[in-house]
Amino acid sequence: MDGPGLDGAAAGDPGDAAVSMQNVSKSFQITHEKRDSIFEYLASLFRPGGFAEVNRVLDDVSFSVKKGEMFGILGLNGSGKSTLLKIMAHVYSPDAGRVVTRGKITPFLELGTGFNIDLTARDNVILYATILGLSKQSMLSRMDRVFSFAELTKYQDTKIKNFSTGMVARLAFATAMEVDPDILLVDEILSVGDISFQEKSFNAFMDFKRRGKTIVFVTHSLDQIRKNCNRAMWIDGGRIRAIGEAGAVSDEYEKFAMSL
Repeated sequence: MDGPGLDGAAAGDPGDAAVSMQNVSKSFQITHEKRDSIFEYLASLFRPGGFAEVNRVLDDVSFSVKKGEMFGILGLNGSGKSTLLKIMAHVYSPDAGRVVTRGKITPFLELGTGFNIDLTARDNVILYATILGLSKQSMLSRMDRVFSFAELTKYQDTKIKNFSTGMVARLAFATAMEVDPDILLVDEILSVGDISFQEKSFNAFMDFKRRGKTIVFVTHSLDQIRKNCNRAMWIDGGRIRAIGEAGAVSDEYEKFAMSL
């Protein structure tokens, strides 16, 4: 198995890459208001925002994902996986480094972001599709298919505020599936709905894979990584611990996780 920087597609910007990240770093500030000493109390008078701690979430990360590849990302909670996807999706900008993406991206990250609870499901589908880059006319022609996939056909004229969380997620998922992307970014959202809907959702993703789309897949399921991904990457503390063949990376990560 290849180590960080040794995989041929781990660094640099190869011409066949759908996604390339070079020396990417990202930090967030965490403000603390707690004051444990007189000094901290007096200092806080001159720092209205409190004491700021810098949390380095990604630290000099370089890798690339080939066109048509299903690429899995593994790691414990807080390791930087979701931040990595949001940078790929251009939701976040890196503090340092370079990100190159080639093709239309559909992010399956926080389903339903942008929904308006006071609008009907139908109006929200149009709104969400616009956020994802589809025209109103294009979505209107696909509306029946969206509600059929989401299993919400009879709720088209119901306001979103009357939906359960699961119904909202299913509707957002079905809407996003109507975009025909080159790159899909997937963050642990295949648990949407009941067992039958989860299976239908996963089959839809596998159809994207069969059509040669690039899929970057964050999950805690080692079985899904082993069965479906071409390669995988293990990220820990914002740095790459291993990158290479999916089964080998999964095995190494599993040994680490079981030792904790």
